[in-house]
Amino acid sequence: MHQRAVSVSIGSVTRDKAVEVELFGKTIQLERIGTDGDMKAAAQMFRDLDGKVGALGVGGALLGFLVDQKWYELESVKPLVRDVKITPVVDGTGLKSTLERKAAAVVEPYLQGQPKRVFQMSGVDRYGLSSGFMNLGYESIFGDLMFGLGISIPVHDDAGLKRLAKILVPLITHMPFSWLYPTGEKQEVRSPKFTKYFEWATVISGDCHYITKYMPERMDGKIIVTNTTTPKDREIFKQAGVRLLVTTTPMLDGRSFGTNMMEAGIVTAKGYTEAVKYPSKTHFGRMEAAIQELNLSPQVQEL
Repeated sequence: MHQRAVSVSIGSVTRDKAVEVELFGKTIQLERIGTDGDMKAAAQMFRDLDGKVGALGVGGALLGFLVDQKWYELESVKPLVRDVKITPVVDGTGLKSTLERKAAAVVEPYLQGQPKRVFQMSGVDRYGLSSGFMNLGYESIFGDLMFGLGISIPVHDDAGLKRLAKILVPLITHMPFSWLYPTGEKQEVRSPKFTKYFEWATVISGDCHYITKYMPERMDGKIIVTNTTTPKDREIFKQAGVRLLVTTTPMLDGRSFGTNMMEAGIVTAKGYTEAVKYPSKTHFGRMEAAIQELNLSPQVQEL
């Protein structure tokens, strides 16, 4: 049985990393390989690795959006994995819908009387994370239109998110993914925007690239909830005055990997070989059981 899981990312090669971890009594190699935004190179890597590793993760991109159990497939990302015939492919949705939902409860004891306000960089692609905060009564602002399409219109509630998904997502599924999300070297460029919403919130939640790219210079006392963090990201947050960093995936050798990497690691360790089709209740049930067996929970770090 293969003991290696690989996340092929269209993100920057500067974030590449390989570690060995113990999962369910097995030693599994987790490796993240970036392609600096080169979709063709990523697609070739997926082809080359098919049948040679336990599971493949789609990094820096999404196969689709899962909102309220409805799956919206991203047509522009399909070519990445079209030629994978043997190895299971995951994009992190299995953990975003299970593990990330727990983050809000982990944050709760650390509020110290601050208002329950969360600025979610994007709610549609992290609906589990968003739901966790809404279910605990947080005032929420979602930046899907702001950061995804550059439209200065905040979304405030679950009904708005669902309307957004129903109307907008079918339109953007055919757009080039690079229009919606920073890839390659663009991930490293700072471009502060919509500062008033960062200032309003107690908690800033969502994708690490979005947060570091668009956050203001000062984030004094804020709580960040994210994942795929490197030592460089943590230093950026610390220098900005962030009080707490909550990572939704565990810290491994100095960094937290993306949900796609961790999901691929679990699939590899468990020896699952069938194709993963979101939103599969069987797959989500397996991920929930694995989270409980491994006792995984979002982790808190003081900065």
